[in-house]
Amino acid sequence: MADKKQDEDKKQDEDEKMADNKIQSMQHQVMGYDRAITMFSPDGRLLQVEYAKKTVKQGSTAIGIVYKNGVLLLTDKRIADDLVIIETVEKIWQIDDHMVATAAGIISDARVLIDRAQVKAQQHKITYDSPIDVLSIVKDVCNLKQICTQSGGLRPFGVSLLIAGVDFDGPKLYETDPTGIYFRYKATVIGEGEVEVEEVLRKEYKEDMSREDAIKLAIKALYRFLKKNFKLERIDAAYVEMDDKKFMKLSKKELEKFFNGVKTA
Repeated sequence: MADKKQDEDKKQDEDEKMADNKIQSMQHQVMGYDRAITMFSPDGRLLQVEYAKKTVKQGSTAIGIVYKNGVLLLTDKRIADDLVIIETVEKIWQIDDHMVATAAGIISDARVLIDRAQVKAQQHKITYDSPIDVLSIVKDVCNLKQICTQSGGLRPFGVSLLIAGVDFDGPKLYETDPTGIYFRYKATVIGEGEVEVEEVLRKEYKEDMSREDAIKLAIKALYRFLKKNFKLERIDAAYVEMDDKKFMKLSKKELEKFFNGVKTA
């Protein structure tokens, strides 16, 4: 009886807490804290930035994995219309010979950031006659994102980027979010299905895995989320390796053998 009463009290406390949070959120909206990017709510939140992060969670899934000799990006194109020409849907972009990026969220926002990163990389190459390091590109992109969280008349970028590449000390993988924060990862995922994909990555990722193993893991993780919607046409992937430091995109024929292996496993 005592245990039952404790469970009932606990459930009541949780219900009350949820109700309080809902009321507090409604109060914030009524008072206009979610209308201005420069205005903090009383509990220290920038609500417009939080909304931008929710937009990212609704975007199509993108996975990044650092393996023994390089780094891989694999993404879901999520084609919404059968009449769309699939080859024209771009979800992976080359920043420089040794650097690649993908995104989740508002892809038009991503395109602006990628264009900026490409220009930055070319300016560095012309000025210093050497390729730019991955972290410099990440910091430049995040600086612009951060400015858009504190400037009136702007809105946050509603997109997260995975920026990957190989520079002087090996393969790198960074994730940037709408706040302008960045983190370096061994393996990570952005977009919808983040929970399911991350669970697979945490269980099966190994630092010494080969490129083939990394591709298999990324496809398996994506399959875990997409299930019956899992189609070869939706997948796009690219990698950069330490040997030649060159951007390489996987062809449909290369992806097909890994795709079929996961489907039949």
